[in-house]
Amino acid sequence: QVQLVESGGGSVQAGGALRLSCVASGGALLSYYAVGWFRQAPGKEREFVAGISSSGGNPYYADSMKSRFIISRDNVKDTVNLQMNSLEPEDTAVYYCAASRIQSGTYRRDDYTHWGQGTQVTVSS
Repeated sequence: QVQLVESGGGSVQAGGALRLSCVASGGALLSYYAVGWFRQAPGKEREFVAGISSSGGNPYYADSMKSRFIISRDNVKDTVNLQMNSLEPEDTAVYYCAASRIQSGTYRRDDYTHWGQGTQVTVSS
């Protein structure tokens, strides 16, 4: 059973940056899976932010995040990171890490079978 744990959330002012990390616990290898980051703001649907293939060779982004966010993975440390720059109040949400067996990667929320508990990101103006 893959259990994902996110870290790195917090509160920043607009224009600031945060780096989120995702690791797998329970003995699972995150490197086997494509990993995506999603976010959910209060009263809104959970939306795709960024994803990366199991090999790390294919990062992909939601259009609105492409110029500000960078997803990466270190399969030696078995972690996936999301560097978020130039944060805006509209980026305030709970951010979730998720894993998919579609190793090439996928945008579809339903393709992700394992989810973390989420980490809160709050951006103030």
